[in-house]
Amino acid sequence: MRYLTAGETHGPQLTTIIEGFPSNVTIDFEAVNEQLARRQKGYGRGRRMQIEKDTVNIVGGVRHGKTTGAPIALVVENNDWKHWTSIMNIEPIEGNDESKRRVNRPRPGHADLNGGLKYNQRDLRNILERSSARETTMRVAVGGMARELLKEFGIKVAGQVIRIGEVEVQRQDLPIDELIRITEESPVRVTDKDAEAKMIAAIDAAKDDGDTLGGIVECIIEGVPTGLGSHVQWDRKLDGRIAQAVLSIQAFKGVEFGIGFEAAKRRGSSVHDEIMHDEERGFYRATNRAGGFEGGMTTGEPIVVRGVMKPISTLYKALQSVDIDTKESFTAQVERSDTCAVPAAGVIMENVIAWEVARAFMEKFGGDSLEEIRRNYDSYLEQIKSY
Repeated sequence: MRYLTAGETHGPQLTTIIEGFPSNVTIDFEAVNEQLARRQKGYGRGRRMQIEKDTVNIVGGVRHGKTTGAPIALVVENNDWKHWTSIMNIEPIEGNDESKRRVNRPRPGHADLNGGLKYNQRDLRNILERSSARETTMRVAVGGMARELLKEFGIKVAGQVIRIGEVEVQRQDLPIDELIRITEESPVRVTDKDAEAKMIAAIDAAKDDGDTLGGIVECIIEGVPTGLGSHVQWDRKLDGRIAQAVLSIQAFKGVEFGIGFEAAKRRGSSVHDEIMHDEERGFYRATNRAGGFEGGMTTGEPIVVRGVMKPISTLYKALQSVDIDTKESFTAQVERSDTCAVPAAGVIMENVIAWEVARAFMEKFGGDSLEEIRRNYDSYLEQIKSY
């Protein structure tokens, strides 16, 4: 399976085409749109979330509630487009730089300057319109479609915030359904009420200072069979592909699996997961410090991934930059920004990981229809059971 996205943050719409999605998968449209709604929630979001109420329109590849096997086309319209119809028009327009909203002052922490240099653009709006995190809307929609495939095989996806700024949660070992329920009720997607209050206070304090906060988010996927991914080539290792997907999310700067960087502090005897066996479960691990992976392949234990998001680089506190026309220094200012998008970023991470797991699932159990995939899947489980 593969997909491409297109569209700009202030353009008329965002578009995606998914190819290779199997036929006869029932699509819960409300569930897909719920993922988009989740992306727009979270304490610390800015005014853009009040403008856009994202809903995906499926305009190809689904008929009477089920996929047909044809390419799936998804569209999300930008409600803010009505204010940008001239500025973002595909036709040439007359006017000065101000009327065209030309951007000649790159913002620190963004793709503005690098992109302008790379693509030889004198209007940095041509860079920021595409590099914006608005692009993740479609990746969440794609992840929502992937979740519809995964749930056919009992695979569940959950996420939670682990840290915002200097506030870290007290970890709780909860069943995945309980984790989903509690985090969906929290404005910062945590299970720790004390940490929740401290995180909200920290976000408020950062906002008052004109600053922003980052954090750490975690994704857990249960029900994944042993053997997704492969050790035979570097680019087939599923944990490597997931890591790339996580780091491709705007503002993400690090990723770890299981105990992650904590492994550097420990001896090997307290890092590796001992192998056990019983008649009912078959082979399993006594612990899951590896986060569900060995040799680039799933072990059958839950996949546990954490990502580090830096503080958003669009902030009200003045930062220094250089005008690309005059080469003079200036103090950057902004009109609109999130103070903290960590809870929303966790939703994005869930969905980009769900897509990678679904893609690996299709590579392992490939077929053109859900029924064919299920036969291959059931046969493989029997093979493992009798191993």
